[in-house]
Amino acid sequence: MRTLRSTRIRSAGRFRRVITSFLRALFFVAFAAGQNASQNTTPETARDPGVREGRLGAGSPSKGLTPAQQAIFSAGLTSFRQLASVTGSVADTRIGLGPRFNALSCAQCHAQPAVGGSSAEINPQISAAIAQGAANKIPSFINSRSPVRVARFPYAADLRQADGSVHALFTISGRSDAPGCRLAQPDFKQAAESGNLIFRIPTPTFGGGLMEAIPDSALRDNMRADADKKRNLGIAGRPNLSPNDASITRFGWKAQNKSLEMAAAEADHLEIGVTNDLFPNELDGTAGCQFNGTPEDVSLLNPDGSVLPSEIQRFVGYMHVLDQPRPATATPSTIHGEQVFAQIGCALCHRPSFTTGKSSVDVLSHVQANLFSDLLLHHMGPKLADNIMQGVAQGDEFRTAPLWGLGQRIFFLHDGRTADLLQAIENHASAGNQRYSHSEADAVIDNFKRLPEPDKQDLLNFLRSL
Repeated sequence: MRTLRSTRIRSAGRFRRVITSFLRALFFVAFAAGQNASQNTTPETARDPGVREGRLGAGSPSKGLTPAQQAIFSAGLTSFRQLASVTGSVADTRIGLGPRFNALSCAQCHAQPAVGGSSAEINPQISAAIAQGAANKIPSFINSRSPVRVARFPYAADLRQADGSVHALFTISGRSDAPGCRLAQPDFKQAAESGNLIFRIPTPTFGGGLMEAIPDSALRDNMRADADKKRNLGIAGRPNLSPNDASITRFGWKAQNKSLEMAAAEADHLEIGVTNDLFPNELDGTAGCQFNGTPEDVSLLNPDGSVLPSEIQRFVGYMHVLDQPRPATATPSTIHGEQVFAQIGCALCHRPSFTTGKSSVDVLSHVQANLFSDLLLHHMGPKLADNIMQGVAQGDEFRTAPLWGLGQRIFFLHDGRTADLLQAIENHASAGNQRYSHSEADAVIDNFKRLPEPDKQDLLNFLRSL
């Protein structure tokens, strides 16, 4: 019995040693295979991390407002959200929609990530087009997931004369509050087939009061700064100017508007169709489609002599103290990404910040505005050119888009052609043709393309942290 037990113990030991040796060999084979696989695998390519989640970084009033200023902000926010109808007869609407329009309210265009921003994930133009029985057809370039778009025709129908104006997508024909109006939509299909159709998407309004408070002298000083670096990279830049006093205009995709008031009044007129104190005449005088006296939105005097503000003034009061977006908490990746952003030349156009001058609104005085823009025009070459001239801006010139709030933006570039931040960056480079020679960003984008993938990823992470 003792001998049999010893034999069994020795057999069990040999079995354990065999199994251990087998597992050890299997481990080393797997380890070697993993090592070879890791050596033969190319590094993961950089990609857009996508819309930043978590707390909203934008949409709040500036800190330190007085009770009166907070009331102005709140009243303006309410007006910004309010829908318009033709005569104001539809419940809870303001007067003046149409005859042609792109949306029913400011907030339908400026919604992401909060009211005041840019185009939202779900396009409200679909529902606006058919509200109150309107007989509009949805253009092919608009769908529930497309950005809110405004259409412009660079040229007249004969393609010889310049046009460049907004051609509103929809009309009030068929609406219950526009009886008898018969007005056709523009022929977008023909315009597209002839290459005469371009788009714009809404620009965010965050930090507008701060942008307005940056002195012209600061913008001009920055234009002259780092001259050698800019020259070596092919970067120039110039301001768009008011034709009356040569002051720097700064709002809009081509910096075509001087002030928040002008930008708000123009947008209300072009996008919603409401005539106002600054734009008192209807854009379309078709008989049977005029229902109100003009201007439709005006400031009024109360019997005691106090002023009842217009909707435009409420919009401006709201946007004036709408705070700048707040970035996410920095990480080692985003800190390094910001360094890369500066090293390859991005910050020469997307200047990180300016300090505002003395403002009549105390909370806007001497504030660091982290807009990541020089507010200047730059030639972007044929890939981005829209052939629209506004002020001194030529067909391929655009204002450096402010990047604050970019982390929670969905669509990029002036026409919303992409929701991928990496593609938006790469679209800044543009080979020349006979009309437009090159993009001022060409050399910077070359620098970006030569970066190691981890550096590219850190830069993308940094931008999505803004």
